[in-house]
Parts: sequence; C-alpha cells; structure tokens
Amino acid sequence: MHPVPDSFIRFEPVYQTRVWGGRLLADRFGRELPDRDQPYGESWEISAREEADSLVTGGSLKGKHLSEIWSDPGLRGSLFGENAPATERFPLLFKILDARDTLSIQVHPPASVAAELDGEPKTEVWYIADADPGAKLYVGVREGIDAATFREALEKGTVESCIHAIPVVKGQHLFIPSGRLHAIGAGLLIYEIQQNSDTTYRVYDWNRPGIDGKPRALHVEESLRCIDFSDTAPSLDEPAGEVLANCEHFRLERHQFEAGTTLDRILRGRFAIITVVEGTLTSKGELFREGDFFLVPPGRGENIAAPETGSVLLTTWP
Repeated sequence: MHPVPDSFIRFEPVYQTRVWGGRLLADRFGRELPDRDQPYGESWEISAREEADSLVTGGSLKGKHLSEIWSDPGLRGSLFGENAPATERFPLLFKILDARDTLSIQVHPPASVAAELDGEPKTEVWYIADADPGAKLYVGVREGIDAATFREALEKGTVESCIHAIPVVKGQHLFIPSGRLHAIGAGLLIYEIQQNSDTTYRVYDWNRPGIDGKPRALHVEESLRCIDFSDTAPSLDEPAGEVLANCEHFRLERHQFEAGTTLDRILRGRFAIITVVEGTLTSKGELFREGDFFLVPPGRGENIAAPETGSVLLTTWP
C-alpha cells in the first residue's frame, strides 16, 4: 500500500452541453465553461468513464487520471480504503445537473435486462441543491398505468398524463433505482450520485429538437422493457438521521458542521467523496465552497477545517 501525503484530492470537471441546460455553473459557481454561448446541463465532477476520465488537479498525484489511480492496487487501498469494491473501474460517478428546461422522460435499465440491451444498469440519487418556485420531479407512473396504457399514450402524445409529478424544494432528495421512470423538471439544480453508467433510454422528449435542431433519438421499445410499472406514485425520501441513501452501490449522508470543526469528526476514518452544500472548508490554503466535490482518503480529514457553519454530503461505500 502506497503512503498518500495528501489530505484531499481534487479533480478537473468535465462539462457537458445539454439542450435542457443553462449557465448556472458559471453564474452561481464561478466556473469557466468551454463555450460562453452553449447551454451546459451537466458537470461530471468525478468520473472514470473512458470518454470523461477525471484528472487530478494538484498535489502528489497531479496529472493522473482517476482510472489510473483506481487500477493501481497500492493506491486503491490508500485512497479508497479496505472496503473498496474489487471492480475493474471506479464504480461511481458524481455530477452537477443544471436543468433550466425539463429533461426527457427516461429510464435506466435494471441489471436483469441491461446486458441483453447492451447497456449498463444505473441506480442514482438526486439531492436538490436549489429549486425555483413550483419546480417538480417526474417519477414513477400514476395509479392504473400499465405497459399497454403507456404505449397507447405514447402513440397519442399524452404521456405526461401517465407520469407521477412531485413538487420539490431545496434540501430534499430522491433515490432512483434502475427501472424507475423519471425526469428532472425545469428550474432545478441537482447533485447526482450514481453508478458509473451512462445508459439512458428516452421514451418521450416533449417533441423538442436537440441543440443541433434535429429531434433527439427515442428508445421506446428498450424503455418499455425497463420501466417498472409497479412503481406507482412514489414519494420523496426521508432522511434516516444523517443517512439519505444506503444501497449496494454507495452510502450517502448529509452532515452539518460548526465553525472551527475539522472534517475527521464526520469522516470517522472512512474514505469519502465530499460535496459542499453550504458554507466553506479550507485545507492548507485551499478553499472548498458550494458545489465543490473532492476525495478524502481514509483517516485524512484532520487538516480540513470549517471556518464557518455549513453542511456537506458525504458519499462512501455501503
């Protein structure tokens, strides 16, 4: 096992244009986006995808990619802890989503059918970082909707009447298992923690064109094989103390902290990906503020301090 001198590891975000995106990543977080005119819907904050492999921005591992670090057995133990899963690639993906418009109605394939469809299962959780008045999530189907009814609604263009909608406000969260029909409504800023997957089947896209002016591809037959029609009118999730979600892929917690405390109080020796929700954190001249994601190796939180009251999300292994 290699010794790791760094108290934290920071990565360079990978920005993704989306037809439903906006400019909050620049306007709210002060990010320098690649193009000043394009709508950016996603920032992949920590990713080990082949098409978006996060790059370490400083410290002893500067210039290394996340997949490179994960594939080194000594570094894996030092950075990700003894409970890290023995997977070929880093199994999680962390995003910021800026939904200025409503996303497509979509579904991710359950593990039971993903391989048959040449896709990857994706379970995720959404944390509402901010919400415009009246913002909502679309999740699950309404009572009485089955596959045949849903297909008929697709043909008639009345799909919205089949989808269950939930009003949301800042600070709420929702767990999205593979197979759950869903869409993020307009006016939402979301922190997303998910399996390392990028398989999404769009079943309805509000009849709008993509950024290139052409209709975006739909995956109706794949979606109908994946949608869990028994998932009727689900509600938002409630925290269990500090725990927001705990599944086979990850454990997500939210913690408040007081001015003057250090991060080791909530880390308790664990590996974690930290997301700053409110307030700031500092370490050796480095400032972490709202919307920042960074990795803390096991037992290395004592040098990360809180100059003010705030809160964080903590993602670790289940």
